[in-house]
Amino acid sequence: MPEVTPCSQQVVLGFDFGSRRIGVAVGQGLTGRATPLRVLPARDGIADWAQFDRLIAEWQPGSLLVGEPLNMDGSASEMTLRARKFANRLRERYRLPVHLVDERLSSFEARGRQLERRRQQRPPRSNEPGIDAQAACLIVETFLHEASMARRQGADINLEQSNG
Repeated sequence: MPEVTPCSQQVVLGFDFGSRRIGVAVGQGLTGRATPLRVLPARDGIADWAQFDRLIAEWQPGSLLVGEPLNMDGSASEMTLRARKFANRLRERYRLPVHLVDERLSSFEARGRQLERRRQQRPPRSNEPGIDAQAACLIVETFLHEASMARRQGADINLEQSNG
């Protein structure tokens, strides 16, 4: 088992950026688990920063994650550029490290999980977060899994360093 370091215990907030909605999830480095929180409205990709201010104050994350919606061939799209711009705004506004996380197929997988729950005839809860929050959860889980794997291989992963 890898040594537990302060950075591996870090709380992170992850975002699934969209032009109309931004999914939000929280994760914890020690457990490697994430929980979908909510979906925040956006206007043509512009966030309601007051809601983000409250999230940051409430969760006090050590770093932020933004899904990077690359094309299947790894190339950037218009939405990739907009998500990167959103990540830069988060970095400037909150002075926290921001990591871009490849999110190819995260929304697709989130929809699949939702369909599976329905197939198992679990009734949806009234407070169940939307697909965008589920996609943000997958983004956080992907990042935490990759960080854990890198630590196991001896890499020094610091959740407080930005890669974007």
